[in-house]
Amino acid sequence: MTRTKAAAWAGGASYLLVVGLLVGGAPRASGTVHGVGALLAVSLLAGVVRRMPLPALAMTLFGSTVVVAGTPGSVHQSLAASYQGQFLSYLAVDLVLGFIVATCARRAWVVAVAVSAAVQLLVIGGFAHGDSQAVNAVIALLAMAASCTAGLLSRERREHAVALRAQEVAEAVTAERLRIARELHDMVAHSIGVIAIQAGVGSRVIQTQPAQAREALRAIEATSRQTLSGLRRTLVSLRQDDRAATTSQQSPLAPSPGLADLERLAAATADAGVRVDVRRSGEQRPVPAEIDLSAYRIVQEALTNVVRHAGTGRCRVAIDYGDEELSVEVVDDGRGATGNGSAHGFGIIGMRERVALLGGHLSAGPRPEGGFRVTARLPLPAPLGVPAEAR
Repeated sequence: MTRTKAAAWAGGASYLLVVGLLVGGAPRASGTVHGVGALLAVSLLAGVVRRMPLPALAMTLFGSTVVVAGTPGSVHQSLAASYQGQFLSYLAVDLVLGFIVATCARRAWVVAVAVSAAVQLLVIGGFAHGDSQAVNAVIALLAMAASCTAGLLSRERREHAVALRAQEVAEAVTAERLRIARELHDMVAHSIGVIAIQAGVGSRVIQTQPAQAREALRAIEATSRQTLSGLRRTLVSLRQDDRAATTSQQSPLAPSPGLADLERLAAATADAGVRVDVRRSGEQRPVPAEIDLSAYRIVQEALTNVVRHAGTGRCRVAIDYGDEELSVEVVDDGRGATGNGSAHGFGIIGMRERVALLGGHLSAGPRPEGGFRVTARLPLPAPLGVPAEAR
């Protein structure tokens, strides 16, 4: 930082030195040469402008005024030609002014514009004569207006970009919160439902049927362990940015569940009193991880609703591996949706969100013949090496 600041101040000193050399070292040169030279010398102030724009403006105002005041008009030239050339040095002031308008606070750039306008108009009024006085004043005001307009446009574009980034961050945070909510709901709701039912069964038969009570307790223990493992996996996924934390895990994390785990899910649901008939059709093949997890979570949530709301002892799960989509259907013959049933909770909402993120379609509602049906259709990507038009 100190070296950069020293370099900036060195550039400022060099600018003033160049201005002095222009005025003192070439007194017979035309005003145009002095003006263009001072305009090019402003590049030496790049470091000062970036770090301290207001002192840079003061330097350019001083240097440009010295160029204008130190360049005498030649008796052999028209006054208009001589003075119009040396006023070119004020274009350097306008460049710095545009940067100040684009980057500094409103009060600072308003004061800077007012001071610059006053200095330029006073100098033009003092050193320009006749018709050139009005012409140079109009040109100076137009150049200053153009630089300020460019600065305002740059400020608005930067502020708009910042607002867009903030909106993207907020949307990303919201999407992540919804994803976590869906994961926790689908994972915990099913497990807690199974645990609640098993605990109720165990408490009723613990005196008369201790063997069945022990089975219920074992089911509660297994379900609790699976839930804890899922929660641990979810929490670790939230810390993936901390590489040290993820690499220091002593035991490997269990993979995310998928369609291959449906039989285990069906067995856990059967322990809760609902027998699940899992049927698969089509060419069974690996599917993308996000589709595999979403399909599993949809089945899990639908089975949770069956256990909690359907009032039936059996249901059917159908998985169809189509050429272009994966179809998941969960059907029961229970009492369907009730006034406070699953259709009014977060489960159906979560399923719809999962399917929408994958570009699929979900339908959930009571069947005319009784019971409830949940159907999800998830698009599958084209197999590698197979053209889309050939499918």
